[in-house]
Amino acid sequence: MFENLSPMPADPILGLMTQYRQDPHSHKVDLGVGVYKDEAGNTPILACVKRAEQLRIDTEQTKVYIGPTGSPEFNQLIGELAFGKDHKALQESRIRTVSTPGGTGSLRVAADFIKRLNPNATVWVSDPTWANHIGLFEAAGLRVKTYPYYDHANKTLKFDEMLQALAQIGKDDVVLLHACCHNPSGMDLTNAQWNKVVDLTVQQGFTPLIDMAYQGFGDGVDEDAYGVRQMATHVDDMILCSSCSKNFGLYRERIGACSIVAASSQAAEVTLSVLLYVVRCLYSMPPAHGAAIVETILGNTELKQQWLDELKVMRDRINGNRAMLVNTLLEKGVSRDFSFIAQQKGMFSFLGITPEQVAQLQRDHSIYMVDSSRISIAGIAEGNVDYLAESIAKVL
Repeated sequence: MFENLSPMPADPILGLMTQYRQDPHSHKVDLGVGVYKDEAGNTPILACVKRAEQLRIDTEQTKVYIGPTGSPEFNQLIGELAFGKDHKALQESRIRTVSTPGGTGSLRVAADFIKRLNPNATVWVSDPTWANHIGLFEAAGLRVKTYPYYDHANKTLKFDEMLQALAQIGKDDVVLLHACCHNPSGMDLTNAQWNKVVDLTVQQGFTPLIDMAYQGFGDGVDEDAYGVRQMATHVDDMILCSSCSKNFGLYRERIGACSIVAASSQAAEVTLSVLLYVVRCLYSMPPAHGAAIVETILGNTELKQQWLDELKVMRDRINGNRAMLVNTLLEKGVSRDFSFIAQQKGMFSFLGITPEQVAQLQRDHSIYMVDSSRISIAGIAEGNVDYLAESIAKVL
């Protein structure tokens, strides 16, 4: 059986990681991997996480299964973080949440859940979107199509085209939206644009699926959840996939959540039973350690404030890096307008250079990014920004 297999193409970002590690260049720069890095290029464990983890070690009494829904306390607290503690849908008991193995696991649960509800559904994703979105939904047997989103030429949103496309989507389909910090473009919907998308969702009746992998990395925890909360206020049914990898720095603990909003508490209970059947068939029980860390932090006033403070440091560093790169490019005499980078949100942005220029940056200057010129903003630092800007100036 195995002799008939053909090798699958390597993940381009994982391949970049290998090339970067093997590069002996003393000024090499890694702008490919989408993880937060501090000024020294490290991805440290948050201090609040260390404290919560020690509490977990000191108080944990068993390693028995926690059940397919995961920790009830984690599910409650992560739901309140996403929707807001006083959200009407929470007060009416119309939301059900399950713990998942990371944000990717949450998306796969959502994909299989959609497939069970409507095998013929099409999932519409933004053009562009996170590279793994399409593979996840197709692996679940769903059709995937794209709607217009990012204007590469003008470095802005194709918002009118997006609305026109969404206005053609019927009630049997699903539309995936990025809550904040759009990956890979960094271009987010404004609150006014979110309001229009919510109105159109109600009008068309399709099911919104919101991916929130970066809550707190854009403008703030509450600000970044604006679209999620507006959508949950106005629609009967929606799906939210959230992740604790970035905002808690729990990349390797693999903890996320999949939340379902239904029209009533009774409908939510029925929906949960279907969701749990999907979970049982995928991985049976979610991991417990990451969830325990998050619930310890969110359930403790002092630890939660420490987390918010540390999250602000990460957010401010990323936003500062955006402005620093734009200003340094100007100082190096680059005439092309890169001001859009400072106006975007989150971990990523497109430089807007050609694949040939990307290859030249890697070959001649040991600066690593994917062919689309998507860069990880966290990879920029005061110690490398001059070299980075000088190198970009040379290839331009």
